[in-house]
Amino acid sequence: MDGFMQDLRNAFGRNGRAHIQLIILNVLVFLGLNVLIVTLSLFDLKGIASLVASQFELPADASKLLYRPWTVLTYAFWHADIFHIFFNMLALYWFGQIFEEYVGKKRLWSVYILSALAGAFAFLLLMNFAPVSMWRNGIATKLLLGASGAVYGVVLATATLLPTYTFFLFLIGPVQIRYIAAVYVILSYIGLGGMNAGGNMAHLGGAFMGYLFTVQLQRGNDLGLWMHDFAAWVGKLFRPKPKMRTTYKAKEKATVNQTKTKASAQANSQNQNAPDSPNQDEIDAILDKISANGYDSLTKEEKQKLFKASNS
Repeated sequence: MDGFMQDLRNAFGRNGRAHIQLIILNVLVFLGLNVLIVTLSLFDLKGIASLVASQFELPADASKLLYRPWTVLTYAFWHADIFHIFFNMLALYWFGQIFEEYVGKKRLWSVYILSALAGAFAFLLLMNFAPVSMWRNGIATKLLLGASGAVYGVVLATATLLPTYTFFLFLIGPVQIRYIAAVYVILSYIGLGGMNAGGNMAHLGGAFMGYLFTVQLQRGNDLGLWMHDFAAWVGKLFRPKPKMRTTYKAKEKATVNQTKTKASAQANSQNQNAPDSPNQDEIDAILDKISANGYDSLTKEEKQKLFKASNS
């Protein structure tokens, strides 16, 4: 368990890769929610299980959305089944690492989140305002979940950035990324006439945001800059403030002041007790005395005068 937690810390550390972080989050949410839902169902608590799942699913009914507005983003981390998450994470791995390599991890996070939000908006727009009754019947039961809209955004962002980048597809051979992105968009548009019209509309909304993000980035505008500024601001709120050690500084300052005061008093005392500065005649006389009788023959006053002269 310790090794697993250490791997997670490494993955989400300063040097972690954004596409790996996004995949890990999706997998953890998928496994954690499914384990919880199955466990609750085994104890005949299906009502609670449905309530838990609904906190991650985006409802088309605006009255329900008002009570769980966070689902405009959480839906992009919750998947219906193993195949749903597998193909989304596979595409995120392929395209995400390319996009991240060229423009950085922060911008991959930006594309994913902005495309998820755009997909949610497109879904809500279609389900509430489109005049086609086929997908408006039973609107209160319509839900959106899955990372497809966000992944489509990453795909289109990468294709817009590097349109001639080539993938070698199994049984097909080399295919430029722009053609793969075009197939994604065309299939989703055709899907608007099927039973998953809301999901396909979310794909198109996310794809448009991915395209728009890269176009604006190439013009010098980073549409995701506000998110990183907000994240930095939130991080500062939870960052522990350094402890103030004013007491120690005050003591240190007092000690320094006391030392200076003592040194000044000693200097004043010495200046008061010291004789006046000797003149040249006195020095010459003292030196003659030393020459005749030696240094030990000097009086205390003469020694002080000689010392004072040597330091003046």
